[in-house]
Amino acid sequence: MRMRVRARVLAWWAVLLAGLGLGLVTMRIATEAPGYGLADGGLPVGAELLAGCGLMLAGLFSVARRPRASFGPLLVAAGFAWFLVEWNSAGVSSSVVFTVGLALYAACPPLVGHALLVYPDRRLPGVDRVVAGVGYLTTVGALGVLPALVFGPATQGCSACAANLLMVVDGPFTPVNRVGVWLAGAGVALLALWCGGRLVQASAVLRRRVVPVVVPGLVYLGLVVADDVHALGRGFVSNDPLDRGLWLGQAAALVAVAAGTCWEWLRAQRTRTRLARLVIEAGGTPRAGGLVGVLAELLGDPSLAVLYPVSDGRQVDADGRAVAVDTGREVTRLVRRGAVVASLVHRPRLLEGLGIADDIARTVRLALDNERLRAETRAQLADLRESRARIVALRDAERRRLERDLHDGAQQRLVALALAIRLATLRADDQDLADRLTRAESEVQAALADLRTLAHGLYPAALAEEGLDAALGVLAEGAAIPVTVATAATGRCVPAVELAGYLVVATAVGHSACRRADVRVDGADGRLVVEVETDAGPPGELGRVQDRVGALDGRLTLAGTPDGGTLIRVELPCAS
Repeated sequence: MRMRVRARVLAWWAVLLAGLGLGLVTMRIATEAPGYGLADGGLPVGAELLAGCGLMLAGLFSVARRPRASFGPLLVAAGFAWFLVEWNSAGVSSSVVFTVGLALYAACPPLVGHALLVYPDRRLPGVDRVVAGVGYLTTVGALGVLPALVFGPATQGCSACAANLLMVVDGPFTPVNRVGVWLAGAGVALLALWCGGRLVQASAVLRRRVVPVVVPGLVYLGLVVADDVHALGRGFVSNDPLDRGLWLGQAAALVAVAAGTCWEWLRAQRTRTRLARLVIEAGGTPRAGGLVGVLAELLGDPSLAVLYPVSDGRQVDADGRAVAVDTGREVTRLVRRGAVVASLVHRPRLLEGLGIADDIARTVRLALDNERLRAETRAQLADLRESRARIVALRDAERRRLERDLHDGAQQRLVALALAIRLATLRADDQDLADRLTRAESEVQAALADLRTLAHGLYPAALAEEGLDAALGVLAEGAAIPVTVATAATGRCVPAVELAGYLVVATAVGHSACRRADVRVDGADGRLVVEVETDAGPPGELGRVQDRVGALDGRLTLAGTPDGGTLIRVELPCAS
């Protein structure tokens, strides 16, 4: 990894040194033959060097920030191409240099236009590729390579020019070049209009971010079109005072493009710094859900949400709750090492083409990892609670089914059997047989009482029909010890909650060491609170009831009383 980074840094330095060397060669050409080029010494030469090297430096900054984006390499290539306009000059003695300048002196405008189309980090759709291709074809092809094929320096009155290595035939250069100037102007104008249209269609947030780069680029393309229009009359681009003025304007516009690119890089650095500072101010690693507030403040979207993927494919918030994304919202995934670590749900086009998602993923990776782990844990805990609640509901349903089966089946049969035995006793002529039938009826009645007690313990009928207050009243009447029940005005809760409250009281009252019990029931604020105060220690079977209370997201607490007894308090949400 270190070797790869070192090789990349060395490549950047090599490109920068090559560009600087190319700029110095161009300055030498311009100063040694001031009458033939656009930069005739002094300020124009400095502006030329500043524009070309500025584009290269800005392009390298962009490559360092977004290695996979094509904007940076295009800007570097435009910086190189900017210097080639001086190589198309009679002051150049090298045939190779002169030929390169003759073919590529107009390559800078399409490269800049292409860079504006992909800025800051987008892939070109099919139509944009066609527009960029038209720009290259009309400038490099129609204005550079095609006229070079028919340009004979001596025939065109340039006896001081070096040999044209691309010349195929010494033909009608001026008509061909005039068509090339017209096509180049049209192609660059199309590029400028297309880039301007994309700027108008962009979101407000994206427009504010790209204006420092795109607007100077559009000014540059407009000045190139103006120069091509000025050259139409004579059929070729020259270096008269108007040409030089337009060229200086182009240099200033390219310097502004480079400055805007560097400003965007500095803005990204400042965004990362501000984001890190906000995280530090929030406590290094924000509390669960606190990262949402930090990012909402940074991005200016109060409705922003951060979702985390869990193993079953769901998207959950910091509290572990599954969240469905509204159709009117946009989702930006935060990716690190090819894996999605989180998703930002925000208003449409908030982060379009800004690269902020990558900055967030890098800057707050520790906070994201911690909050994602918390979210997964809470989601698993919620799944466990739901699973326990389902188990409790199934057990309660089975209890009610058994209670109905006992009531409608075995209990009715035992009642019928007791009646049959009584009738048989009344009709018996033998006293000994009558006594045996009476004893049999007593046994059946005892079995019937035991069966009713069992059925009532499974699921009290009063609880299902009239609610917790009535069921506790029945329990107090049938208890073997004194039981007082005090209830506030309570509404009905879901059956599982009412049964849990009932079982707590029944378990406490049924404790063998208990001699008295005071029960208080309250149902305020959507919660059921049951308190049982006894004169004995906690019952041993309370653990099973505590599991049921926990499955319903409730809480059971024990406390001692001054007389050595126990206070059992249960708090349950009515809607569990």
